[in-house]
Amino acid sequence: MKNPLSTDFVLGFLGAGQLARMSALQAFRYGMQVAVFSDRPEDEPVQFMTPRSYSGAFDDVESMMDFAKACDIITLENEFIDSSILFELQKRSGTPIYPAPESFELIENKLIEKQTFESAGIPVTPYLLIKQADDLTRFGDEHGWPYLLKSSKGGYDGYGNKTVKNSEEAQNAFKKLGGDAGHDILAEAFVDFTHELAVQVARNETGHVVYPCCETVQENHICVAVKAPAPVSGSIQKRAQEMAVKATEAIHGKGIFAFEFFLTKSGELLLNESAPRPHNSGHYTIEGCVTSQFENHVRAVCGLPLGSTEMIRPAAVMINLLGTQNRPAVVEISKDALAQPYAHLHSYGKIQSKTGRKMAHYTFLGEDLEATYQKALTLTEKIEI
Repeated sequence: MKNPLSTDFVLGFLGAGQLARMSALQAFRYGMQVAVFSDRPEDEPVQFMTPRSYSGAFDDVESMMDFAKACDIITLENEFIDSSILFELQKRSGTPIYPAPESFELIENKLIEKQTFESAGIPVTPYLLIKQADDLTRFGDEHGWPYLLKSSKGGYDGYGNKTVKNSEEAQNAFKKLGGDAGHDILAEAFVDFTHELAVQVARNETGHVVYPCCETVQENHICVAVKAPAPVSGSIQKRAQEMAVKATEAIHGKGIFAFEFFLTKSGELLLNESAPRPHNSGHYTIEGCVTSQFENHVRAVCGLPLGSTEMIRPAAVMINLLGTQNRPAVVEISKDALAQPYAHLHSYGKIQSKTGRKMAHYTFLGEDLEATYQKALTLTEKIEI
């Protein structure tokens, strides 16, 4: 393989949103060139950064061929593609894809993902593939109402998910999510938890590194903040990290992977979801750790030695900045918020703001976790986008 530190080395991203943008910034630091493939009609954040921009459809290998042949390695920004497409694209273009199609195949939808990790001995949240109408009621009666219905493929930030409180709501949600059209729909029990935790793992042939266990703060199925390290005992943090490594090894992963956990009131850790890419829960690592998840993403897929995940300061907080109105995007932020030591704004370069859309994030570092979190909330509460 060509030396990835050659200035004519091209790293390609399937997906062109903010995750690819932040990984691409690290690729540029190493002198690499970046290519991007978008399946969206509008201009996306990475497309403004490189002349090597391609568009098409994630279910059309032919539309990806020019992109794939222009790359030395391809990696993922999202999981809205099928493993069969990745296998065919890699075979026809001859360009390696990481995470490998074989790894992606083991977690490409929520049903397969849970089966994979269960088989590896990793506890997951109780679930059921809905095959008939009676399953909807039976699951609620067995695991309790309300529960969550999820589209097995493509859900994110509350899209593709629906909380149901009774049989009637379950029937309606099943139809709305596409169950009647043949889409796989999963029922997932609500877990009585005290914290939602996350861990990122980078892994390749040189070894693996594990990021601190952090806490994610959720509202309406959207992560609104991250606290690192998580305000739980060291033994729980360590157990989450060990489970994340075990999950990465179970899929023979090469790249960066994120894992979300529930910590139950009884002290049990349950793996909720995974992602074969950088993750919103790891944005704090850009300033909060020696090596960010995005830099280790690039290092991992290119076969380079992995960087230290040690935190720079005792506490790091990330606040997601969501769109507050529908308009051309502009971040209206106080001078005080920008002037703070150890404060950092990241705007994603999306042209259009939409209410509730992830538009930017704000990272704040400090000595004490809760004090840092409260000050970050105060500094960001009046930001308009």
